[in-house]
Amino acid sequence: MKAEQRDFFAEKAGDYDDKKSRTENVDNIAKTILKEVSFTKEMHIMDFGSGTGLLTSNIAPYAGKITAIDVSKAMTDVLKSKIDQIACKLEIAELDLTKETLDTKFDGIISSMTIHHINNVQELFNKFYALLKDNGTIAIADLDKENGSFHTEDTGVFHFGFDRNEFMKIAEIAGFKDLKIETANTIDKETGTYSVFLLTGRK
Repeated sequence: MKAEQRDFFAEKAGDYDDKKSRTENVDNIAKTILKEVSFTKEMHIMDFGSGTGLLTSNIAPYAGKITAIDVSKAMTDVLKSKIDQIACKLEIAELDLTKETLDTKFDGIISSMTIHHINNVQELFNKFYALLKDNGTIAIADLDKENGSFHTEDTGVFHFGFDRNEFMKIAEIAGFKDLKIETANTIDKETGTYSVFLLTGRK
C-alpha cells in the first residue's frame, strides 16, 4: 500500500492563479524560455511540477504535446479544469517523478519554481537526461539562493534557492551540454526581493 503523501498545495490550489506576482513570474520565465529554446508543433514536452498549468499554458501554442507532471492532486485538478484552454495536446500525470518514471522520451523538459521542492536534485537531473531524446533540451527556472524568507508557509521546501554555479554543475554531471544560466525575473515580496534564473541545456 502506498503511503499517503501530503499535498502541500491542497489549500492554495483554488486561488493559486489569482496572485499577480506569481503569474507575472511565470510569464517572464516563459518569455525567457521561448527566447532560448526553439519549439515546434512536432515536439512532445514535459512540464515538471506543472501545478495549475501556468507555464504549460504559455508554452502550449509552440509545442505539439505537453505532458504535465505534478504530485499535487489539488493543483492537477485545477489544470484539468483548464484543459480546453491549452493550445496543444495535453496529458496530465499525477505522479512523483523522484520515485516513479515514465516510458516516454521527450523532446524537451521545462520546469518553473519546482526544483527547490526536490530533495535529491542530482538524481532528478540524471532522470531528466534519461527521459530526453538525443538533442533534447532542458529549460529549468528556479530561485537564486535566498535566506529562507521566500516561502512564508510550509510547502515542502528542501532548498532556499540555489547557487547558479552549483546548479549548473549538477546539470553538467548529469551529462548536459551547451549549458547557460541567465536571470529570468525578479520578484518583489513583502519579505524581500528575489531573483529567478533560467538554466538551459541540451542532451
